[in-house]
Amino acid sequence: MFTKNFTRRTFLQTAIAGALALRSGSAFAKTALAEKGSLSLFNTHTQERLAVTFRKADGTYDIDALNAINWIMRCHFTNQQTVMDVKTIEYLNLVDNRLGGGNEIHIISGYRSPSYNSLLSSKGGHVAKHSLHLVGKAIDISIPGTDLHTVRSTAVSLRLGGVGYYPGAGFVHIDSGNFRTWS
Repeated sequence: MFTKNFTRRTFLQTAIAGALALRSGSAFAKTALAEKGSLSLFNTHTQERLAVTFRKADGTYDIDALNAINWIMRCHFTNQQTVMDVKTIEYLNLVDNRLGGGNEIHIISGYRSPSYNSLLSSKGGHVAKHSLHLVGKAIDISIPGTDLHTVRSTAVSLRLGGVGYYPGAGFVHIDSGNFRTWS
């Protein structure tokens, strides 16, 4: 399933992030934890697939599964990874569940390294200088067989973070920042 080796630091960061998200008394944590904690992901750049249960039935996070998500969400340009924000992963899971669950979610962009973000910016790409992709708090997605407008409206209805709509580019952006929308 997953063979990438992780440093002790990556393991500890992921474990702490998961524990903090679980302990959170926020409406986000309560809403997200009410749903099944599994995802089916396809990275459109690396052609890698991952089907994983990242949150166990008892509500605890599976560190190996979170690390596998970190890897598939890595910057495809530099192969660098980060610890993805558990709230972002939970948000993605909740969108999937609201759309029936078990969808293969296509990852257009997860973590974006600073060097790749700069390259995109220098080539005229519409990327934010301080993008939440740079800190593992944003994901650009599409779900084959589900209209982008439906993905967008589902994410917006949750009001759990930012939602950007890019129908021309073929994706919806979700992040665990403050609730806001843009096109």
